Amino acid sequence: MISMIRRAVVGVGAVVLVDDKILLVKRGNEPCRGCWSIPGGHLEYGESIGEAARRELLEETGIDARPLGIIYVDEILPKKNCEYHFVLIDVLMNTKYITEPKASSDALQARFYSLADLPKPLTPSTKRFISYLKLLIKKNKLYDSLIPLSEV
Repeated sequence: MISMIRRAVVGVGAVVLVDDKILLVKRGNEPCRGCWSIPGGHLEYGESIGEAARRELLEETGIDARPLGIIYVDEILPKKNCEYHFVLIDVLMNTKYITEPKASSDALQARFYSLADLPKPLTPSTKRFISYLKLLIKKNKLYDSLIPLSEV
């Protein structure tokens, strides 16, 4: 009898903020296909968190930005109708030279949205993150909250 080993998967998100707008992508794959989320994907073996965020941002949106630090950590636990178990690490990206996004890879669309006028549906983890982000901005603590990355 063969037993399947189940493990949590580490995912990274690239948070790009320009003025009062956030970059979101419409997911082309499960989980949450068709929902809007932070650009991101799986951390690859041997890759740093910052490298993964930069790679995923470039793959999904065509934007190349330097990671500044970890801004948020979340998780998706397996449930009755969902086998996924993810640990999600969101990284704030430098926006000094941001260009217009072009959806590619597994992103169906990519664009900037005002934090006051977000698209629907958002993934549950993106909803939680944006609530936290709005609180940080309101308290003027956005950059104070960052956890440094090893390659920064």
